[in-house]
Amino acid sequence: MSRMIFAIVLMIAGIAPAHAGDSPKATLYKDPQCGCCEAYAGYLRRNGFDITIIPTNDLEAINRKAGVPEEFEGCHAMFVDGYVIDGHVPVNVVRRLLSERPKIAGITLPGMPAGSPGMGGAKTESFVIYGLPKDGGRPTVYATE
Repeated sequence: MSRMIFAIVLMIAGIAPAHAGDSPKATLYKDPQCGCCEAYAGYLRRNGFDITIIPTNDLEAINRKAGVPEEFEGCHAMFVDGYVIDGHVPVNVVRRLLSERPKIAGITLPGMPAGSPGMGGAKTESFVIYGLPKDGGRPTVYATE
């Protein structure tokens, strides 16, 4: 009963109680020299993610183990809630993945497209984010932004 009263007081005050799912925890593996990965991590932090950054020179091996084909690689690999998110994927697509919970290994935005989160420049074309099947099959379009 006292928890319910506390929750009502918080709602009246305009403060939402924290829940475990409010701040997704993610681990981002990046090249030690890459600045855009740091910018992407900052973007995710500003959008409520708890990011741990691990510099590595083994991104290729990490991507292979996670099921990301070479031609679909982004510039970093992030792991959150059992999924791999490769590249500069917009936060709304990451949140969609985490809420829908599809039976895939993860998602990727290949390359380093201008205007994507963490990258400089203006967006010049749609971002095509691919779903990565768990069975190692060919990635398919998951979202277009």
